[in-house]
Amino acid sequence: MRREELYLADLVEMADAIEVSLRGVDHAAFLADRDKRDAVLLKLILIGEAAARLPKALRKRHPEVPWAEIITFRNMAVHIYFAVDWEFVWITASEDTPKLRGLVADILAKEFPDRLPFAEGQ
Repeated sequence: MRREELYLADLVEMADAIEVSLRGVDHAAFLADRDKRDAVLLKLILIGEAAARLPKALRKRHPEVPWAEIITFRNMAVHIYFAVDWEFVWITASEDTPKLRGLVADILAKEFPDRLPFAEGQ
């Protein structure tokens, strides 16, 4: 099984990729750019996949992270892709993901200090 700190690092990496994708992009531009939307959604799906693979014990130790909502988002995006609510994706990507990145970086810094470059940002 893959080590949990690698899944956490994946979460940080995907959040960073979303931030780069949205840099200089406003709400209207996001909604108008199908490739941008699809790229961001894929990163959100990967965040959900990484969260789902984390051990339940780690998720229980960190109730400040909305693990269930992250995993549910992933499941809905994958299984009902053609009915995706792009407004919800925008809010998740532009508002929730930066907060999630901070929470996960804190977990990495506290529980896996050898992974500190991820915690501080790359």
